[in-house]
Amino acid sequence: MDFGLSARAQDYLGRLQEFMDSHVYPAEPVYADQRRELTAAGQENTVPPVVEELKVEARKRGLWNLFLPDSEDPAHGLSVTDYASLAEITGRSPELAPEALNCAAPDTGNMEVLHLFGTPEQKERWLRPLLNGEIRSAFGMTEPDVASSDARNIATRIERDGDHYVINGRKWWISGSADPRCKIMILMGKTDPEGHPYRQQSMVLVPLDTPGVEIVRPLPVFGYWDQHGHCEIKLTDVRVPVENLVGEEGGGFAIAQARLGPGRIHHCMRAIGMAERALELMCRRAVSRVAFGKPLAQQGVVQQQIAESRMAIEQARLLTLKTAWMIDKRGVKEARSEVSAIKVIAPRVALEVVDKAIQVHGGAGVSEDTPLASMWAHLRTLRLADGPDEVHVRSVARAELGKYVST
Repeated sequence: MDFGLSARAQDYLGRLQEFMDSHVYPAEPVYADQRRELTAAGQENTVPPVVEELKVEARKRGLWNLFLPDSEDPAHGLSVTDYASLAEITGRSPELAPEALNCAAPDTGNMEVLHLFGTPEQKERWLRPLLNGEIRSAFGMTEPDVASSDARNIATRIERDGDHYVINGRKWWISGSADPRCKIMILMGKTDPEGHPYRQQSMVLVPLDTPGVEIVRPLPVFGYWDQHGHCEIKLTDVRVPVENLVGEEGGGFAIAQARLGPGRIHHCMRAIGMAERALELMCRRAVSRVAFGKPLAQQGVVQQQIAESRMAIEQARLLTLKTAWMIDKRGVKEARSEVSAIKVIAPRVALEVVDKAIQVHGGAGVSEDTPLASMWAHLRTLRLADGPDEVHVRSVARAELGKYVST
């Protein structure tokens, strides 16, 4: 296995690191101030102006849509292994960097779905403005009334009525849907409840301004209110043209797997970036604070926390890179077990590192004076998003046991 960066990726990496230092990190306090001002004005879901400024600057530097693999964009795309290092860097500033590069979830997964399964008309109407960063999107899969860890449980109904589909159901934790820029949702529901368990579901495009779509409420994450929002959405007799079907009827489950595989590894790459920044903050704190007559960095317990963090990060990064390499060489299907494994390991490791960093910071670690508390909240949520840990552990166990079961 070769995890070395291509010349193209090495060039992107240098440009990205310079962009982070010169623009993204300095923009973090500006973003926080603008969020407070917008919230006070009753516009808590409006994007702060500094984000759009960063997008303009990133695009000017050619740091745009880097998530697209070279198989989809030979002129500018990167391998998944190449993108891993870049995504890790963006994870160091999760609220700003991914969106600045137009590489933020859920848009990346939705763009990949439209690229792979969309009709020419769907691509022109929705994919083009998404690729240009003009609009944002949502992915409607999780539901409050069923165990969404098993996608076969989805209860939202999509029924054919002449030239339209009629949709009824409830979704929640629909990321991005509170943002005024969010114009389209790729929704998963059942078109054939009596069919094969993996052929009951379909995906349709639902513009958020369609009559019957109701944003019930945004949901906080451990008390944090993200600008783009994670919403509960109620759909009552929502009618969309049959042309809004993505792929074919009954293909929703397969499309979801195609979408979530790469998306999961992107989350893991960014999680490692968060862990790296947390370790950096921990070390800076350790060498600058004195307790019991000597710097924290000379306290044995703190040294152990730092060493354990470094070792855990390196292990998680290697497994992530191996998974990325397997996707590049053998495809997502062959890397399913590795994707499941890293989806468990990367958030778990990052969460542990952030927790240690909080401990070293003391009270400052749980305040808004550092990004650590926000990182912890979002990393803890990542152990549920795109499938809870238990589902992925089960997948790894099945793959391992399958080597010993005769067919």
